[in-house]
Amino acid sequence: MPPSSDMSEFRKALAGAKNIIIASGAGLSAPSGIATYRGTANSTWSNPRVVKYSRHETFKDDPSGSWQFSHHRRLNFLAAKPNAAHLALAAIYKPDVKSRVFPSAVSGPVHVTQNIDELSVRALKLLPESSAKDGLENLFPIHGSFFRTRCLSCKQVKHSYEPFLAEAFKDLPDGPDDFVDIPVEKLPKCGGDQWAGSNRYGNCGGLLRLDVVWFGEVPPLMGEVARKVTWCDLLIVIGTSAVVQPVAEFASQVRGHGGKVAVFNIDRSNHDEEADFLFLGSCDVTVPEAFDVTMDIKDLE
Repeated sequence: MPPSSDMSEFRKALAGAKNIIIASGAGLSAPSGIATYRGTANSTWSNPRVVKYSRHETFKDDPSGSWQFSHHRRLNFLAAKPNAAHLALAAIYKPDVKSRVFPSAVSGPVHVTQNIDELSVRALKLLPESSAKDGLENLFPIHGSFFRTRCLSCKQVKHSYEPFLAEAFKDLPDGPDDFVDIPVEKLPKCGGDQWAGSNRYGNCGGLLRLDVVWFGEVPPLMGEVARKVTWCDLLIVIGTSAVVQPVAEFASQVRGHGGKVAVFNIDRSNHDEEADFLFLGSCDVTVPEAFDVTMDIKDLE
């Protein structure tokens, strides 16, 4: 039987689900102007520099080039704004919306995102404090964030929306493909450009790296996420192919213990026919409608 595209039936499944997991990918942020990784001529993986600078070995060999490439991506992410799909996924943590849309849920819903742009975080921070706290506690950014750094020496992790993490970045060319020679000592470091020789934790002068998961590294949150998948009875896949890991494994496990799978994507992808629900189109249109929160996100816009 082909997957259903009946919104009312999907809402019934939402209302009856006890343990819901939302798994989102690059398609969630595409309406905000951030390129997806696959599927189009302008996708991120069509740029060989993205592939190169997504490897942890590259940072070791070329920290200057890696940081300059990442700096331009950070500026792109900072300039973007949460779209209606981000706002819809934030609105569901408002108590009145949660009780209406997920009346049977025992917790969550849990949102596992592969995105590193923090647009989901920024959408949640538009909520009242208690609702934002609920949403953030249930958000699992399994590939990290471009707005967190980790010191390679003292391991301190810090968060910042500051556009220039080093003074040297202020003089970079506007084009993301135009690199200049920046010595390692001028790159972002623990304690910032003002570091003056201290070796104190969080201010030790060590080289910083982005706190993201590069190729060859293991996502640190997967153990906790795997435990939640065990109990999931409704998996909602948004903006990513259900054939790409780890979402493919999530879908297989949920179907294996009798749960349902719903897919929201711009186009068809492999194994979509195995889903219980399939909604095609831009997620900033389909997600608010399917969750019946179109009016609720007006307060967040």
